[in-house]
Amino acid sequence: MTSQEILLLPADNDRLSNICGELDLHIRQIEKRLHVEIANRGNQFKISGPKDSVKAACALLQKLFANTAQEELTAEAIHLAMQDSSIEQLLATSNEPESEVAIKTKFGLIKGRGLNQQHYLKKIQSHDINFGVGPAGTGKTYLAVACAIDALLKEQVRKIILVRPAVEAGEKLGFLPGDMAQKVDPYLRPLYDALYEMLGFERVEKMLEKGMIEVAPLAFMRGRTLNDAFIILDEAQNTTTEQIKMFLTRVGFGSTAVITGDITQIDLPSAKMSGLTHVLEVLKNIEGISFTFFAVRDVVRHPLVQRIVSAYEAYELKTKVES
Repeated sequence: MTSQEILLLPADNDRLSNICGELDLHIRQIEKRLHVEIANRGNQFKISGPKDSVKAACALLQKLFANTAQEELTAEAIHLAMQDSSIEQLLATSNEPESEVAIKTKFGLIKGRGLNQQHYLKKIQSHDINFGVGPAGTGKTYLAVACAIDALLKEQVRKIILVRPAVEAGEKLGFLPGDMAQKVDPYLRPLYDALYEMLGFERVEKMLEKGMIEVAPLAFMRGRTLNDAFIILDEAQNTTTEQIKMFLTRVGFGSTAVITGDITQIDLPSAKMSGLTHVLEVLKNIEGISFTFFAVRDVVRHPLVQRIVSAYEAYELKTKVES
């Protein structure tokens, strides 16, 4: 056990109240997650616990206190800040601050939550083909849609193309009613949701009518060459090796492609190999292609989602070892 004292400056009662939370709930949240004890008198804080945890907690408190100058801290904000609670990452962000990518939308700014998301945004802006791979809730698709909207509004591309393989997630949906667009809509709903949240329903509908935003199943991509477009292939773990090769060879001049997926949630028939799993091995050393791998700690949904993903990973690992 070790202990360390830090002084949070300037000594501002409102900011200190903000970082501690009502009835010190924020402090209790940090204590529980990092396995430390925190005592404070005014702006002087004493942190006790394992050496590494104390260092991480000190860096975290300083980082959060800096944020209190601009925002009201919430339990969610504390949780997200603790995603980067490893000592190396917290000290790196406190000692060597990098310029953050901030994407302006109708309803506010979108920033990467945590180092991995920030690096993901920067890679998308600097590479033509990008892979975002990891569990649900890590912001892979949401941030890709934000980058696509930003590029379109800045006239860096002429259109956004959102693509998804029409594979059922363990359910047999049968013959869906309606025309082709209505049949594929259920598969593309998460992409629509992100668009509506960032641009508003009416503006998205107008862009869809004008062809500035196109939503299509993967099968419709064959034979096309996509120039001056921002293309997102979502749920890429459900592509076959032939499909993902076909998609990647559609990318033309002036285009950016983002491929997202979770290789732990493959819904293809067992005999089919996931195109995403295959392409990660094939293209791993190709210059000009970026790869961002998200882990459980990057999950930005409810804390229980993070625990659920961890539990499944541990169970699957145990099953493999036993077999």
